[in-house]
Amino acid sequence: MGNFIQVTDNNIDNEHICCAFSDKKCANSYNMKKEWLKKEFKNDYVFYRINERAKVFVEYGPSEKAWIPVESDNTLNINCFWVSGKYKGSGYGKMLLNKVETDALNSGRNGIITVTGKKKFHFMGDGTWFRKQGFSVVDETSTGFVLLAKSLDKGSFNARFMPIAKDGILEGGEGLTVFYSNRCPYSEFHVTESLVYTAKKRGIPLDIRKISTLEEARNCPSPGTIFSLFYNGKFITTDLSSCLDSRFDKLRLL
Repeated sequence: MGNFIQVTDNNIDNEHICCAFSDKKCANSYNMKKEWLKKEFKNDYVFYRINERAKVFVEYGPSEKAWIPVESDNTLNINCFWVSGKYKGSGYGKMLLNKVETDALNSGRNGIITVTGKKKFHFMGDGTWFRKQGFSVVDETSTGFVLLAKSLDKGSFNARFMPIAKDGILEGGEGLTVFYSNRCPYSEFHVTESLVYTAKKRGIPLDIRKISTLEEARNCPSPGTIFSLFYNGKFITTDLSSCLDSRFDKLRLL
């Protein structure tokens, strides 16, 4: 696997982190993602990517420190996993997953978990590929999120969504409420710029709730802590493009 590198606190200032590296309008958001990574590296977070200017990478870390509302026994959580473009179908996904499995075994972890959608969500697949690699469904939400798990020691372990994230209901939500974090280099710009403009243009109340700590992430009412949009207290989408004026009305909220 000589064509892969690990991005760490020592080299992150000089290495790209795959997403949004050519999107100038998201430059500030991109730097915020790097700052988020620097903090998480101290929590044994791992960023592993192909040594090319491409979107072929995996991000993972201890499940107990994962920025998602999930409880899991002694596992690693895959946060982001992406193989795009010409690299699809060439074995890179299996190589990246092998890296996670090797680290899990070497650190005495019982297995690996990851969150997907029942169907493909924005920045989140439907889990088909993971199931082919031995993952199985251990929990799901009424809003279409699925928790997948793979045991590495042929034993069982507990993994579940926290109750707050199960039904996609936000008590007291009025108008639009958005939860987001700097886990994604696109979210800061599109929430604070695109969605603010879009909501104001339509006269819809907007409540922005930035997830800035692990505790806030684990108490989010949606597993989509990169970006989750609610309308009148009901979960709507993880699709960041819905922030755009040209795309928002496709949500058909009213």
